Order: sequence, then C-alpha cells, then structure tokens
Amino acid sequence: MKKLFSVFMTVIMVFSVFAFCVPHVIAAGAREYYIDSVAGDDSGDGTFDDPWKTIDSFANHTIDVGDKILFKCGGVYEFAATLSTSGTKENPIVISSYGEGERPLLTTKENKEVLQLIDCSYITISNLEITAPNGGGIWIDTLNKTSYGITIDNVEFHDIQNYHLPARDNTSAGAALARTCIMVKGLPARSRYAVNDLTITNCEMYDCGNGINIWGSWNDSQNPWCETEEEIDPVYNTGVLVKGCYFHDMDSEAIVVGMCDGALVTDCRAIDCCQGSGVDENGGPTYFTAAMWFWGSENSTIQYCEIAGQKNFGDGMSIDFDSHTNNCTYQYIYSHDNMRFMCNNANYSGQHNNTVRYCLSVNDGGGRSKTSSASGEYGFKFYNNTIIGCGEFQITNVYDGVFANNIIIPKDGEKIYFELDDIIGSGTVFSNNCYYNCPSPIFEKLSSINTVPGFVGGDSLTAYELVTKSPLIGKGMAIEDDLTTDFFGNEITSNNIGCYGGDGENGEYDREWLAEKIFRVFRQWFNILKREINYIINEIR
Repeated sequence: MKKLFSVFMTVIMVFSVFAFCVPHVIAAGAREYYIDSVAGDDSGDGTFDDPWKTIDSFANHTIDVGDKILFKCGGVYEFAATLSTSGTKENPIVISSYGEGERPLLTTKENKEVLQLIDCSYITISNLEITAPNGGGIWIDTLNKTSYGITIDNVEFHDIQNYHLPARDNTSAGAALARTCIMVKGLPARSRYAVNDLTITNCEMYDCGNGINIWGSWNDSQNPWCETEEEIDPVYNTGVLVKGCYFHDMDSEAIVVGMCDGALVTDCRAIDCCQGSGVDENGGPTYFTAAMWFWGSENSTIQYCEIAGQKNFGDGMSIDFDSHTNNCTYQYIYSHDNMRFMCNNANYSGQHNNTVRYCLSVNDGGGRSKTSSASGEYGFKFYNNTIIGCGEFQITNVYDGVFANNIIIPKDGEKIYFELDDIIGSGTVFSNNCYYNCPSPIFEKLSSINTVPGFVGGDSLTAYELVTKSPLIGKGMAIEDDLTTDFFGNEITSNNIGCYGGDGENGEYDREWLAEKIFRVFRQWFNILKREINYIINEIR
C-alpha cells in the first residue's frame, strides 16, 4: 500500500498513483489539510484558520508521506474515495478528526465504498464515523504490490445495508457488494499480494450486513473452490490484529479470519450477529453464517471474546475451524445463547493441530455441535472447557488428538453422539471429562465422571467456578501448554475438570445421592428415547 489520493472527489475519486520513489525524508515538509463542512470554504487554502468545505478541494493536490487530512468534528461529509498512495512506518498518512464534539461523519448514498485503499501502505484512519446505507465502509485491496501497516482505530461503522438476504453475501468485489464495514481483499482475490500488519482496534460496528471480512489469495487461478488439494497454494496475510472491537445487531458475520498466518483477534464482542436465519419455506438451511470463524488460516488465535445471540439455523456457532485451517486456537471464549457451540468443517485431507481450551458455553442449544466433518480434525485438542445447556454433542472424526478435562451438560433430551468405529483406533485420548444430564460415552466409562460438578452458583460469570469440595478439583489430566490463567482470570494452580483452574471457591457442594442419580439416569434415557421417537414420527410424516 504505497500512496494516497492525487485526485480526491466525492464521486469515487481517482487518485494518481504517485510512484513510491519519493524519499521518506520529505515527511519534514508534511502538511495538514483541514475540512469543515459547516464553516469551511473551498476557495480557502485548507489550513486550520481557513479550512475547505468539501473534499472536492483535493482535486489539485497530491498527498505525500506524513500528510494529515483532518475533518472537523460535528460535520457531515459526502465521501466516496479511492486512495492509492502511501506513508512510511515512521510517518504514516493520517485521516482523522479535529475539534470537539461528535465524530465527523463520512457517508455516501451510492452503492460504493466510503473509502477504497488500493495498493496503499502506512495509512492511519481514526476517530471517524462511517455510514453507507446503500454501500460499504472501507475496502483494502492489493493489485500491484503488498500492503503494510494500515491502522483503523476508534471508528464507528453503522447503517451499512442491514437487511435480511436469502443467501450469503458476495465477497468477491468489495465492501459495498458484501455489505461490509471493512473488507480486506476478497474471495476470490484479485491478486497474489497480501495485506500485512493490518491493525483494527477499538471500533464499533452495528446495524450492518457484516463487520470485518478478511480474505486473500488461495492459488494462482484465484479459485477458492478447488477440486483437489494440490490446487491450493495460499498467500497469507500476516501480522493482522483485531482488538477491542464491538460488533452487534448484524444480519450476518462479525469477523472472518480468512487466509491469515499469525492473526490475533482479542477482547472483542459479537452480540446478536447472524440474525438472518437462513431457512427456506420448509425450515431447511439455505446458507450458513457464524460470528467469528477461521477460513483457510494458519497459526492464528481468537481469544477473550464474547459471542452471543446468533440465530442462523445452519451454523450460528462460536467455534468454527473451516476449510483447510491449521494450528489455530480458540481460547477464553464466553459463548452463550447461540444456535450451537461448535461446528468444524474440515476439507481435503482434514485439518491439523487446532485447539479449543478454557472456554465457557452456556445455552448454545439450538442445534447439535460437532467436532469435525468427514475429512477429520487431526491432532485436535479440546480441553478444559465448560459446556452447559448444549444440544446434541457429536464427537466424530477426531484423530491423534486430546479430548479431556471438559464439563459437558446437554439440555434435557440431548446426548453425546459418537460412532464407536470412529473412536476405536482414532489415536485420540478421551479422558477425565465430566458428563451430567446425559449418559457418559461407552468408550470413556472408566475415566469419566458423571455427577454434579459443584458450581459456585449465582448471577455472574463466576457462577461457573467450582467450590472447594467439588469432585472435579484436581481430577483433570495434566496437559502441557503455555497458559497460566483460567477462563475467569484465576491463576491455574490445579489440574481441574472444566474451565476453572483454581483450588476451589467458597460455597456448598450439593451432593447427589444414589437414589437421585438412579432417578436422573432413568429420566435422561426416557427423554432421549422420547426425542428419538418424535424424530422418527416426524420423518415418516
């Protein structure tokens, strides 16, 4: 990403691609341009004391390294710009605000992006508000060179085509077509050049079709739907950071971590996203969306995030390793009131060495969760998670992995589903899990615990910590990793079952007596049998 605007006009501005041969030292002469939609005058010189009124005034100006374009707070600016220029790491080009009051509003009524960054590097965008009722927010793409160092901070995106669609969005040609706040490249991409060191922090995105879509280059032919694995030759985006962002009230997805190596999504919230149910007139799924998921990525992490309120019938899960994702991790996720907790979708020769750990799932019971599709999860580690009120939990197609130290409590009538042939000889260690409100799997009878976990109780998240006398304290399998704290932020001092890692909290343990357990097991089998009979009757009808 190496230049900014040479022509800066309201209708998709076309900027001169100023060759990146300008010495970085010219930042000493960098300028600040001021725009005030209320008191400005386009006949002025664009200074603080004599600001321009509109961005039309940039038509005869070239933006250089270190320049700043500043919009007066409280103003509204019609804006649909294409930028093709760059700053440097030490002297980025800045697009931001000045003055006091509400953020300046950049908006367009057209079916375009408010801002396109094409072949740009070292651009910082901050303290703005962006709307596009018929378009999109920011589209970052690379046609002729790799991009570095774009930063988007403290930007509020809203009112971007938030209506229900009967299918998935088109991600192939920008943010406007995809109804997206921030689109990075596309799927399929238009080039083999990556977007590296992208930082998106402290942004709020709501009343939009989608939040952040990160895609990239799948292979030379840019065909993401390859027939064979040999056709895959990805170019990854590296150094991507998304932190402290709040996504809410969206028809579709909060963030897709696609085609990334080493991406980190942390301390974000996705509430009431994926509101499009995606069902046909017969109640069957027509398209699939999830709030935060991996697609074709490596060595990336989603952590310390809250994901809640997804309604998409076919997906709507918090945990999703999709399409050739390897060595990626979900950890410290608070997932609640979604359609399901997990649904992994491996393809080709399967996915390798993905991890889910120290997550808390509550009432993700709209549909079944599953560990993997037929292609399989190899080296999959699923441990120290607490899952309460889930639907049917399918343990299938996991090989040479670890499934241990988890608390799984399905809602009434649901069960742990597995294919015994799939478990025997899989090489996966199933051990030290606590099951309640359902029978323990046959293959894990000797090492599992089926009893009351002993939660602290209450109205806060700490309700799912364990009391001192819980039978799960110290009964977990030792697993070597680099974590020092549990889901609740406590220091891990004990090998427990579940997402709590301390020595126990104050509280009474409500022991289950033998007669109670017998009655509970009978009720569980009765509810499961009743559910299966109803399913068969519905199928016959």
